[in-house]
Amino acid sequence: MGEQEPVTELSPFSSEDAVPTAWPQGRRGLQEAEVYWLSTVRPDGRPHVTPLLGIWLAGALYFCTGSGERKAKNLTRNPHCVLTTGRNVLEGLDLVVEGQAALVSDEAERRNAADTFEAKYGRHFAAPDGTWSGLGDAIRGGDALLYRVAPLTAFGFGKSDQFSETRWSFP
Repeated sequence: MGEQEPVTELSPFSSEDAVPTAWPQGRRGLQEAEVYWLSTVRPDGRPHVTPLLGIWLAGALYFCTGSGERKAKNLTRNPHCVLTTGRNVLEGLDLVVEGQAALVSDEAERRNAADTFEAKYGRHFAAPDGTWSGLGDAIRGGDALLYRVAPLTAFGFGKSDQFSETRWSFP
């Protein structure tokens, strides 16, 4: 999957002299974030939100989970989801990605994602005593569910002297 260039628009809710955030800056924020928040919908319609690790790879966000986890059950019924990341202060850039989670079964894609997780998270993923030790191998082997979320729409909320709300729409 290749990178798509989105249509960029500045929301009228932005500060008077604000400019839209460029997509390369938004994409860099998605690549560099360490923690993401996944929002899914429970079978009864209530929201479910959980933090997780993720990677940006080939134009999409990837995350993994176990088959018995609530998020996996929710995504089986309804693949629409939202991933968010950002800063818990009034500066920087908060990012929101809306899309549909697709289960990844292709071995080459799983291997590439596992390698990217290990490169990004280092010893947390690769060391025998790491928090997520062995998860890379579980992704490669199909023992962990791997999801890809290609953005349909993304938002960048710039916070500083000026506030901006940028909308990126993907063709």
